[in-house]
Amino acid sequence: MSKSLAAALLLALPLIGCVQVPPTTPGQSEIAPGSLGLAGPPAPPLQADWWKAFHDPQLDRLMDQLLAKNPSLQAALARIRAAQAELSVARAGSYPNINLDGLEQRQLLSNNYVLPRPFGGSWQWVGDVEARFRWSLDFWGKQAALIERARSASLAAVLDAGAARLALAGIFAQSYVELLLAYQNIDIAHQTLDERQLILDLTESRVASGLENQASLEQAKALLAMARIELRQAEAQRDIGVHAIAALIGQGADAYPTIQRPAAAVENALPLPDRLPADLLARRPDILAAQARIGAALHGREAAHADFYPNIDLAAAIGFQAVGLDKLFSGNSLVAGAGPALHLPIFDAGAIRAHYARATADLDAAVADYNATVVNAVRQTADALTQVASLSDQRAQQKLALDSAARAFDLARERYRLGLSGQIPMLTAESTLLEARRQMAALVTQATNQRVTLLLSIGGGYHSEMPGPDSNSRQDDKP
Repeated sequence: MSKSLAAALLLALPLIGCVQVPPTTPGQSEIAPGSLGLAGPPAPPLQADWWKAFHDPQLDRLMDQLLAKNPSLQAALARIRAAQAELSVARAGSYPNINLDGLEQRQLLSNNYVLPRPFGGSWQWVGDVEARFRWSLDFWGKQAALIERARSASLAAVLDAGAARLALAGIFAQSYVELLLAYQNIDIAHQTLDERQLILDLTESRVASGLENQASLEQAKALLAMARIELRQAEAQRDIGVHAIAALIGQGADAYPTIQRPAAAVENALPLPDRLPADLLARRPDILAAQARIGAALHGREAAHADFYPNIDLAAAIGFQAVGLDKLFSGNSLVAGAGPALHLPIFDAGAIRAHYARATADLDAAVADYNATVVNAVRQTADALTQVASLSDQRAQQKLALDSAARAFDLARERYRLGLSGQIPMLTAESTLLEARRQMAALVTQATNQRVTLLLSIGGGYHSEMPGPDSNSRQDDKP
């Protein structure tokens, strides 16, 4: 070793202690399912096409178009293809590779090197054509870990697509129910318009008979005009709902006329649990995807740890080397060699350990994301259960209120017609009936949408055909 090289190494040694490397010990642990209160029975089985429970052929047709053409779902499918390509790349690294390299250069050869005169000190054509073979023996499992990481990432992409499909189907179903509400509000507006026209007719008759004043007549006219405004508002809301549905299925204005009034049987109860299901974590694709990412991070950490050990490959080469174009492919120019190739890290200023620390941080991030997904899933399901139960009770009470308001309006209108009471009690009863109708339609819509939300919270109709990675197979901490 030369004095200059030895001096450089001595100067570099103190720098080793100056390299700051983050911790390489995992700091996060997965949340225990037993601590989440999932004590109920397993959720009932659900079909992948759960929306068919509404018995609406138009909904079935539009849902098929949604799942075939929606841009967000297409992007998720593209990510699946990208992840599968990465898996193929990782697998290719476990096989031998053969390359053919060729070089022909005009060079000034050294007069003080291996070639004597007349070549030394002259310009010559120097050629090198070789076929090179290299095969990583993967003694420490790095390539295998990279393949498993890519496989877990591919599984996560598939599960992400399943989660996107569920979310899109849920959003679409709820938009479809909102469109039905808009049509029901149009019905209510027409019903109100007819009732207020009848009120105006009664008021005109009483004014003509001298039993009512002009102010009452103007009040009836104003209410009729307001009913027409409400009808136009309801029709505009319906049109906006149609536009939203067309956009979800990836179509424009040409699809508007084809979207008719929904015929969904919204009162049909979907098979849903009444408590947090014990199998919640195994049903939701977003949780399974987060678990797959833990597996990918674990394997990435294994691959990073393998860098601490020597890398041993089997290498071979055969080809031709010569000075002069005319001699390149002659028998005397043949060269060949084979043997192990060793790479052993000695000093890298902490780069390998830093990569390992980064892989550990990625693992902690994946675990933290998984825990957040699990906690959020439990909360979503619990909230949906509470809302479904509450709205069921509210609807029962609202039905009583609607029936009573309808009877009160009929009685008040009849008394007004007979001259037994004034206009104000009748108008008050009519206003109460109108509000009761609107509240009933809104509660039916909310109850249906909450049932859809609960269905999605327990995984919808998703059924994983591939088991998630064993996220509990944590390895002991390594240097």
